[in-house]
Amino acid sequence: MNLERIKKQLKKGTLEIIILRLISKKEMYGYEIIQQLDKASNGFYNLKEGSLYPVLYRLEDSNYIESYMVIEDGKRKITRKYYKITDKGISQIHDYLKEWQNFVFITNKILDIEGDYNE
Repeated sequence: MNLERIKKQLKKGTLEIIILRLISKKEMYGYEIIQQLDKASNGFYNLKEGSLYPVLYRLEDSNYIESYMVIEDGKRKITRKYYKITDKGISQIHDYLKEWQNFVFITNKILDIEGDYNE
């Protein structure tokens, strides 16, 4: 069994809920999401823009998030696309979290995990 393949699939399977949860806490633009995710996961979720934006587009197409443009002043004006959660997105987070808790519980039960990994 290839451990790297398993890690990749687990990351892919949890990315939507994690990104949705981050956006629910604070409206952010794409690169900021990448930075926050990297920081919060101690580098485990080290995303590239090519992995992030398809997820953001899916979340937006599902009406879980909305985007808006902001022109930020500074030495040069930068236009950034910010993402914010919708009411439907908040509801989806609750559904995702219930399903995640059930998934973890059942998986741990099947794997018979009791905190001892040294067998």
